[in-house]
Amino acid sequence: MNAPARGVAGSVGPETEAVAPATPPLWRPWRRRSIAVRLAVSSLLSSALILLVAGLILSTLYRETTERAFDSRLIVYANDLATNLVTPGEPDARAFGSLGDPRFDLPLSGWYWQVGRPNAKPRDLRTSRSLVGVPLPPPDHAVGEAGAGQLRKGYGRAQDERPLRIIERAVDLGEEGRYLVRVAGPSDEIESDMRRFTVALTTTFALLGLSLGLAAFLQIRFGLAPLIKLRAALGAIRRGEADRISGEYPRDIAPLAGEVNLLIETNREILERARTQVGNLAHALKTPLSIIVNEVGASDASSDLAIKVREQAAIMRDQVNYHLDRARAAALAGALGTFTDVEPVVAALTRTFGKIYRDKALTFDTAITPGLRFRGERQDFEEMIGNLVDNASKWATATVAIRAEVIGQGDYPHLIVTVEDDGPGLPPEDRAAVLKRGKRLDETKPGSGLGLSIVSDLATLYRGRLRLEAASLGGLRAVVEIPGDVSPAAQR
Repeated sequence: MNAPARGVAGSVGPETEAVAPATPPLWRPWRRRSIAVRLAVSSLLSSALILLVAGLILSTLYRETTERAFDSRLIVYANDLATNLVTPGEPDARAFGSLGDPRFDLPLSGWYWQVGRPNAKPRDLRTSRSLVGVPLPPPDHAVGEAGAGQLRKGYGRAQDERPLRIIERAVDLGEEGRYLVRVAGPSDEIESDMRRFTVALTTTFALLGLSLGLAAFLQIRFGLAPLIKLRAALGAIRRGEADRISGEYPRDIAPLAGEVNLLIETNREILERARTQVGNLAHALKTPLSIIVNEVGASDASSDLAIKVREQAAIMRDQVNYHLDRARAAALAGALGTFTDVEPVVAALTRTFGKIYRDKALTFDTAITPGLRFRGERQDFEEMIGNLVDNASKWATATVAIRAEVIGQGDYPHLIVTVEDDGPGLPPEDRAAVLKRGKRLDETKPGSGLGLSIVSDLATLYRGRLRLEAASLGGLRAVVEIPGDVSPAAQR
């Protein structure tokens, strides 16, 4: 049965979080996006929307222009037919030629004309030879009848289902009655022109969009370069490579850099004052305790009172050391620029405990990811891992396994240190009991019961946690998870 510890419930990180304002579901995925991504996406969407609207407008204008040009040709033919109608003579007996265009004589050429009264039967209509006796339909979506001299325009289909552009003109001959003149041409010419224009417009706008995207990318890179530089400077401070932000920044960011430097200096001053106060308190408490023990020993070292005083003084000294160490760790936890390499510490601990427990001939199986670092004081890390290795060595039969790795990438990696043994283990129902300070389930093993409690408290101070699990070796596995930085080699 392993030495007890007091566990830490909850997840890694602060216990409370600021309540964020309500955000529409559509924008929730973008709350944590970088400024560069936001600018790039907004620029891309706005440019695409502008180009799309411009393309639609230009396409509409070009279609109208193309239709007007095509209609002007049909109007010329319609006016020619109307002129033949108003010449002297019987309207139904007048001759209509090919209008100077041989396509009106080719069967089903797509170019047609037709002259007749509004409700005339097909046999009473005068048509071009290209119609081969089939009436020309009126324009689609043409409502009502056109007044004298007015035009109606639209689309229709020929007898072979070929799309047509149709012009209809009403001609009023007075006493001779009212006639309708229809002229049609193949609308696929308009569609062909539109396709060519659409291809050219799409190609042009695609190149323009790429140019705008490249320009936006360069603007974003240039505009955000000071922020990238500031982020790199903060990263260097966090990794312990620098102690302040240096360099020149634009007037928009320079005040921020100055405030961060002031915050760093203030943090250092607070930590230094905390160290001094902790040291003063340690001397203020330890000295009276030493005097009490010495006075009791000098008066009557064998009396029950002297023994009891020495015993309680020793307990008080242990408790004072414990809480002073916690206070010091709380002041230093997360301090900027303080790091400890994991691999050398673990190697030193295995050598030390190998000598302490040489009579058990333990095998220490270690697997440390190269480049791992603990963000904190070396003394705190040694105390956490040392207590875990000591506890595992007490209960191990032959093997103690130590693993250290990193989970997570980017700016929020977590250091995971696992220590397990092949001892008797601990039932799940007893783990809650041992997670109390000073609680021991087996008094036969040496120790005060504070070892794993110290690990748990230190992990909590570093915004981490300690948990106990069943080990694959058969004993107990202690897992410490602490947020912290790792070297680039470890993240690869």
